[in-house]
Amino acid sequence: MNRRLRALACLLCVATSASAPAVDDPPSDWIDPDTGHRVIRISSEPGSQTLYFHDNAYSPEGDKYVFSSPSGIMLLDLTTLGAQPPKPELIVPGAVGAYMARRSRDVYFTRRGAPSAGVSAYNVDTKTTRAIPHAVRTLINADETITVAAIAAEDPSGKTPRPSAREPRPQLERMFPGKTLEQLSPEQQYAVTKEEGLARRALNPEGMAFVFTVLKTGQPRTVGYQYGWLNHMQFNPADPNLLLYCHEGTWHEVDRIWTMRTDGTENVLRHKRTMDMEIAGHEFWSFDGKTVWFDLQTPRSQVFWIAGVDVASGKEIRYKVDRDAWSVHYNASRDNALFMGDGGDETQVAFSTQGRWINLFTVLPGDSLRREKLVNMAKHNYVTGRGGVEPNGSITPDKKWVIFTGNFDGARHVYAVEIAKR
Repeated sequence: MNRRLRALACLLCVATSASAPAVDDPPSDWIDPDTGHRVIRISSEPGSQTLYFHDNAYSPEGDKYVFSSPSGIMLLDLTTLGAQPPKPELIVPGAVGAYMARRSRDVYFTRRGAPSAGVSAYNVDTKTTRAIPHAVRTLINADETITVAAIAAEDPSGKTPRPSAREPRPQLERMFPGKTLEQLSPEQQYAVTKEEGLARRALNPEGMAFVFTVLKTGQPRTVGYQYGWLNHMQFNPADPNLLLYCHEGTWHEVDRIWTMRTDGTENVLRHKRTMDMEIAGHEFWSFDGKTVWFDLQTPRSQVFWIAGVDVASGKEIRYKVDRDAWSVHYNASRDNALFMGDGGDETQVAFSTQGRWINLFTVLPGDSLRREKLVNMAKHNYVTGRGGVEPNGSITPDKKWVIFTGNFDGARHVYAVEIAKR
């Protein structure tokens, strides 16, 4: 009798496990009930995620897409996306730092736990790997001849004057005038604490410079000496000798967005703040390299724009965005006709309680945008310091899908939402 009961219990366990979805195996294909858009889970391994929003994940022809997983770098064939279940391929086990080359069909990567091994490139067609000499990171220019790093350095010529020291004002006063910390929401308190940690270095930066290294010879060239917290470096997608970078820190206290030639000339501020508490940040190149797009707020936390500056003329364009449509990151289609935004939670700069959406913005005549909600992200944890992840989305080259990271089912996975409704 006992043996029969144990057998029955085993059968019940099997039946239960077959009918209930596993915690680490969330739904793979569904229609978002709040938006009507189809969503597909691309990744099969929990812990997978998209690349950082401005890192190139697409082949030049737009047929391949790369993302990262705990096992290594994954490659997805976009030509069949939506027609059949996604079957991403593990192309480089144990690799990190994936970045798709701009002109070739190579994926740059480094080996996990082995920085001394340098950078290698995997070709998605030949499935062969080659070393990229003298590179220590995957930040490589468009024609694969130069890499760059920012270093702490003083100008040996003495021609770069040190700015006067400034005493940071309390960020509570800057961000919420007349308020005490106790009068703020927990999300606002978190934001103030975060900015306090950035303010002192931003206002009294150390000397820094860029080291451009020729990959073929290993010859370094140190240029661009300045007093600024240099960060967010991005080579132009088309011009191999143009670098986009930022002065990091409290965005409302720095003029952030800059470009410079790789020989150290033409160091140009691309957007100058014109009012107190104005911010411009999370800058990224357009696909053709002619425009720098960025998040603009005039002033911070009140008026929101997706803005762009034409590199050749310096002319700016601005698209108004509502508070609830503001996003941690934006990205553009290859023709700049569409933008996506990955939304934000209550701790972000917009402090929106209705901002957790994957958004699509269509450019309309008269420099305006039409917003459409694609995915409800109400259960997504955005806060990286509290176990969350930023969605870091992008629009596929054929403009049919938006790919993003989501943790709304618990584990972190890579998803794609179809732009067209069925």
